[in-house]
Amino acid sequence: MITEVWGTDRTDRGVPPFDLHRVAATPTPVPMRAGLTLTPDRTLAWLNRLTGTDLIVVPGLDDHLTPAPPPLLEALRRAHTRGITIAALCGGAFTLAQAGLLDGRRAITHWNLVDLLRTHHPHVTVVPDALFIEDDNIWTAAGTAAGIDLCLHLVRTAHGSEVAATVARSMVTAPFRTGGQAQFIEHPTPRTDRDADALATVREYALRHLQEPLTVSDLAARAGMSARSFARHFTAATGTTPLRWLLDQRVAAAQKLLERTDLPMPEVARRAGFGSEITMRQHFASRLATSPRAYRATFTGTGSGTAGAGGSSPIAR
Repeated sequence: MITEVWGTDRTDRGVPPFDLHRVAATPTPVPMRAGLTLTPDRTLAWLNRLTGTDLIVVPGLDDHLTPAPPPLLEALRRAHTRGITIAALCGGAFTLAQAGLLDGRRAITHWNLVDLLRTHHPHVTVVPDALFIEDDNIWTAAGTAAGIDLCLHLVRTAHGSEVAATVARSMVTAPFRTGGQAQFIEHPTPRTDRDADALATVREYALRHLQEPLTVSDLAARAGMSARSFARHFTAATGTTPLRWLLDQRVAAAQKLLERTDLPMPEVARRAGFGSEITMRQHFASRLATSPRAYRATFTGTGSGTAGAGGSSPIAR
């Protein structure tokens, strides 16, 4: 997925060029699943000298407990000290834990590995139910699909929702899932299948009417359910609550307006359904750790983003 997100040229569709490098302790080919091998093009010596890297991504591993090479762990520690964003996908969290980078920090891994991570790395605050999370410029993600979600989130953070959506469309994957969703949901029964159809219709309606003062009770009524039943079925189907989902969609809508238009802030807030600029600013602060004005400034003019998702600087894998 790393190569698919950052290693494919999509400049003809408005995606900025990325410089992706595959780094290993030695230049020898690395065996992978299904008889595949990966040939590194850089070594740790190159990584240790580098100062312009935006992001280091540690892939998932099949062997979660064998000690990683000490030079690799030291290189990761040095990179974090230099302020480089580090992301681990699935079992890659064990590598970061071995380096001590997750001690005292929140982290996630695949749900089937949560107990193993807790047992072998008790100083890590393991979050059991999330797709991806960040703590002190270190990102961790759950399984394969959650790893894609995190990669797209990092692209979105640096280059905006339109660039992330373009990458997602070329990958034929969902462009926006928030990290706080549950890793998996229960298998649906025939009854919950029918409920899911009703919920999908309600979500589609909400996306077309974000500018209106929608409430959970309003959406429940459209689904023909009580508010309590609607919230229960919605969470079971999507992994998040109706209110959180609605707020996430409004933040995403505001991001697009800030990137694409020069509408005044009150109008952006109105069209995204926040009602006031103050409310929009509060949700941007809690979800994106920035303000709407700062977000717009990031994606106007030169169009360059914040560190953490690539740009034209090297990405080390």
